Amino acid sequence: MRLAIFASGGGSNFQSIVDSTISGQLSAEVVLCVASNPSAGVIKRAETLGIPVHVLPPSFPKDYPGPDQPNELLQVLAEHKVTFIALAGFMKLVPGFLIAQYPGAIVNIHPALLPKFGGKGMYGRNVHVAVLENGETESGATVHLVDLEYDTGAIVLQEKVPVFPTDTPEILAARVLKTEHSLYPKALQIFAK
Repeated sequence: MRLAIFASGGGSNFQSIVDSTISGQLSAEVVLCVASNPSAGVIKRAETLGIPVHVLPPSFPKDYPGPDQPNELLQVLAEHKVTFIALAGFMKLVPGFLIAQYPGAIVNIHPALLPKFGGKGMYGRNVHVAVLENGETESGATVHLVDLEYDTGAIVLQEKVPVFPTDTPEILAARVLKTEHSLYPKALQIFAK
C-alpha cells in the first residue's frame, strides 16, 4: 500500500503511522504528505524523514482546480503512485473528485466515538468540550471511511477511553490522542492486507 497522509497540524498521527511502517506493524510505505497549511508542523516532520510534501493552495477545495486547469493534486498523487489516503488532522472537507478517484480508499480518524460528536465544527477541542458537557463516561477514537459529508462514512475501527469527572478538555484530548496513535496503524493494516 502506497500511502499519502493529508494533515493540517503538528503531525503526531502522521508520525505514528510512519513509525508503524518502519517497525513493520503496518505493511505500507508513506510516499507523500499533503498539507493544507504551509506552516503546519507536519511538513517539518515529513521533510526530516525524507517524505515528499505537497502544500495545497489556501482556496482548496473551493474553486479547485479551477476552470481549464489540470487537477494538480490528482497529478501529484499519480506521480507518487498513491494507492490509499489517510487523513490525519486534515481540516478540509474532502472534495468529490478525490473520493471518486479513490473510492473506498480514503480514511479519517476522529477524536470521539462516532456517530456521536461528529459533523461540521466537531474537531479538536470542540469535540472534547461537547463530550464533557454531555456528561459522557467514555469517549475514544474512530477510524472511518471518508464520504462527501463530515464524519458519516462507514466505521472501520473504534477504541474507547474512560472519561473521568476531573477531566478537562485538554486532559481528555491527550488520552484520546494516545489511543489514536495506536488505533490508526491497526485500522490501516486492515486495508494493507
